[in-house]
Amino acid sequence: MKFAQPLIPAILVRRYKRFLADVTLEDGREVTAHCANPGGMLGLKEPGSRIWLEPNNNPKRKLRFSWKLIELPDGHLAGIDTMVPNVVVGEALRAQKIPELANYSTIKPEVKYGKSSRIDFLLTQEGLPDTFIEVKNVHFRRKGDWAEFPDSVTARGAKHLAELSDMVEQGHRAIMLYLVQRTDCARFKLAEDYDPTYAKAYQKAREAGVEMLCYATSLSPSGIHLSHSLPVD
Repeated sequence: MKFAQPLIPAILVRRYKRFLADVTLEDGREVTAHCANPGGMLGLKEPGSRIWLEPNNNPKRKLRFSWKLIELPDGHLAGIDTMVPNVVVGEALRAQKIPELANYSTIKPEVKYGKSSRIDFLLTQEGLPDTFIEVKNVHFRRKGDWAEFPDSVTARGAKHLAELSDMVEQGHRAIMLYLVQRTDCARFKLAEDYDPTYAKAYQKAREAGVEMLCYATSLSPSGIHLSHSLPVD
């Protein structure tokens, strides 16, 4: 996924009201940027951090900048836009870059299923079971090189796991794909202490036959792309 406009650097002043961030541009101007992330963003919203913004010239948009990346203290990058994973995974599926899913020719996004839900991707191929894929954004890290999910309570996430389990019971294939938007992680596990209910739903889904995949991303001010698979604890 290439960014529509070249990103520009800025300094984070504060992130607030979930979707807003005050930032200082290189020319000294302080502006408000859109922050496409309703989560806790633990460890990714420290004032004074160097961040990267995507400018836009759309007169219909109230805010002229969107926050996309943050530079971490050790020189790594993290993506904060929770809309990015579906774009990245969609591109990778169409390019057959995910080995576990490379045999499917028809890829449909946002298909209705379950109980008033939409699956992120439905893959179909003659001779193969229909495959339902839910994508989750991951950018939480506490210790070592572990990426963790979730960083807050997610009842919606637990619901998705239950619905994927239902698809397996109906004879389909179901996959929960965790996409890690940071470059300092080499493996994935659940943050069970942040949401024990989600952890129980995860274990139940895994036992039901839901496949758990995790992929890393390569991040730069020019774009974000699927990289390599990461082991799931």
